[in-house]
Amino acid sequence: MTDIYDRAQALEARQREEALARFSAMQPAAGAQSLSHCVDCGEDIPLARQRAVRGCKRCVTCQQLAEHVQAR
Repeated sequence: MTDIYDRAQALEARQREEALARFSAMQPAAGAQSLSHCVDCGEDIPLARQRAVRGCKRCVTCQQLAEHVQAR
């Protein structure tokens, strides 16, 4: 018979796997090229950001806004 700790551990493991799967699905493919201009506002994406964030499509400001909206 399983006890409460076994069930809690199983739940935690399942939730961790689901979170990792969601995270992996959001990551760009290996070798994905960053855009030179933001898809939302059209401003230049700094070269440092293009190199640091593989496959970026937005400038920092628009990315922060998108993440804020997505969190709701």
